[in-house]
Amino acid sequence: MNNKQRALLLSSLLAAALPAFAQQPPGGPSPAEGTAAPAAPASRVPWSSLSPDQQKLLSRFGANQWNTLPPEKQQALARGSQRWLGMSDEQKGAARQRFERWHALPPEQREQLRQRWQRFQSLPPNQQEAVRQNYRRFQQLPLQQRKALHEQWRNATPAQRQEMLQRGREMRMRRMQQRPPRMQMPHPAGRPPR
Repeated sequence: MNNKQRALLLSSLLAAALPAFAQQPPGGPSPAEGTAAPAAPASRVPWSSLSPDQQKLLSRFGANQWNTLPPEKQQALARGSQRWLGMSDEQKGAARQRFERWHALPPEQREQLRQRWQRFQSLPPNQQEAVRQNYRRFQQLPLQQRKALHEQWRNATPAQRQEMLQRGREMRMRRMQQRPPRMQMPHPAGRPPR
C-alpha cells in the first residue's frame, strides 16, 4: 500500500469518527463528561536520569542542549529512546521505513495527518475502539472492494459523505438489534449443593 492509499485509508477511518467530532462543543468535552482534566505542566527530564544507552542514542543533544529543550520535548525523546532500545532489529527496520515514508510526505499532508491524529486522540476510549474495529473490518475486505470504497469516498461531496456515514450508523444499529440477547450464566456460588 503506497503513501497515498494509506492517507486515504486513514482519512476514511477518521471520517467514520466525524459524527463524534460534530457532537462535541468547540472546546472539546468537559471534564464532567468523562474526560480527564488538563494535565499538569510537564516536568523536566534531567540528562543524568537517562540510562547510558539513552544518552548515547540522544548524544546529538548532549547535556547542555538537552537542558534547553522544553520539558514536553524531553519527555517525548526519553520515551521514544526507551521504546527504540526495547525494539528488535526487525521492529527498528520497520520503524525506519515508516519514518522515511513520513518524511517523504508533503508538509501539508503531514499536518493534516497530525490534526486527524489529535482529533482521534481526543475521542473517548469507546469511540476510539469503534474506529479501530471499523479499520479492522475494512482491512478484512477484499482489495477490490477497499479500492472501490476509497474511490467512492474520494469522489463524494460533503453531503454525500454525511449520507454514507448515516447509512453506516443505521446498518450498525440494525445489526445490533438483530443479535440474540446474551445468555446469563448463573453464578457458581448460586448453584445448589450436590
